[in-house]
Amino acid sequence: MAAGVAAAVVLAVAVGTVAARRSGSESAAPPTPAGALGSNAVVEHVVDGDTVDLIVDGTEQRVRLIGVNTPETVDRRKPVECFGPEAKQYTVALLPVGTPVLLERDVEPRDDYGRLLGYVHRSADGLFVNLELVWQGYAAPLTIEPNTTHARDFIDAASAAQRAGRGLWAACDG
Repeated sequence: MAAGVAAAVVLAVAVGTVAARRSGSESAAPPTPAGALGSNAVVEHVVDGDTVDLIVDGTEQRVRLIGVNTPETVDRRKPVECFGPEAKQYTVALLPVGTPVLLERDVEPRDDYGRLLGYVHRSADGLFVNLELVWQGYAAPLTIEPNTTHARDFIDAASAAQRAGRGLWAACDG
C-alpha cells in the first residue's frame, strides 16, 4: 500500500512538472527536473540511446525506454544510424554506471524482446531521462499503445527540438 502511494506521489510530481512545462510548451524552456526522488533501481550499463541495463530488486533487467526512439547503434541487421553514437553517449552521460534511478512503469510491462518497458527518472534531481533525450534532439517520439502516459509530452518536446534544430534534427537528413 505505501509503495503504491509513493508511486502515485512520484507520478503526480512528474506529471505536475511536465504539465508546468507544457503550459509554456511553445517557449524554449527545457523540461524542469522534479527534484530529488526515491529510487527503485540502479544503472548497470547503457546499451544504446534508448536501452539500459538496471539492477532492479537485485536482478539485472534490460529496460527499453518508453515513448522514445534513438538512432540505432547495436542492431547487427542495420548500419549505425545518423546520430546514434551521439545519442548513446548522451544517455551514458545522463546515466553513468551506479546512478540511482526511479523506474516508472506503464500499462504493458515488457516488449516483444522481453525487455522491461519504463520511464526513467534520475533520483538525485528527478530528471525525466526519456523526455530529456527527446527535448535535446537525441531521440524521436515513439508512441506504442497502450503505453502512452507521456506521449503528448514527447511529441511536444520533439517539435520544440526540431524547430530549434537540436541534435539529430540538425545533423541528419529526413
